[in-house]
Amino acid sequence: MKNWRHFNGDNIKLDIYDAVEKAIIEESAAGHNLKVCIGTDSQQKGAETEYATVIVFLREGRGGFMYIHNEKNDRKISIKERMLLEVAKSIEIAYKLCGLFNKYNVEMEVHADINTNPQFKSNVALSEATGYILGMGFAFKAKPEAFASSSCANKIVN
Repeated sequence: MKNWRHFNGDNIKLDIYDAVEKAIIEESAAGHNLKVCIGTDSQQKGAETEYATVIVFLREGRGGFMYIHNEKNDRKISIKERMLLEVAKSIEIAYKLCGLFNKYNVEMEVHADINTNPQFKSNVALSEATGYILGMGFAFKAKPEAFASSSCANKIVN
């Protein structure tokens, strides 16, 4: 089981599937209309790469909260491979949770920390990432609209 935590650092003791379902039920009971955005960002430091995956819950007109998972690997990889690994980590959790989002009618997007502007290095992975995410049937946002990965997850790895 992957270790997930709240933004304040408290560990989530439930399996992430159960924690997300509990959050959806509680937020719906409180009258909040939810949207969920899932994204991953990474930071390469020498030979080590740290990844942060976030599940961001947006309460329509009422702020939001997020669940966070960090992991590291000790392999230096190309920017394209790193961008595609970020997308794969987001897809993995989106796929695990998509049944819940369908069950409770919660809109979900996958956010990729890949720039749509060809002048940026991350753009090298845009077409593959877009095909991967859309091919899985998920709504997709890239930079500059991909705040879950480029803002939320980015704060965790920097």
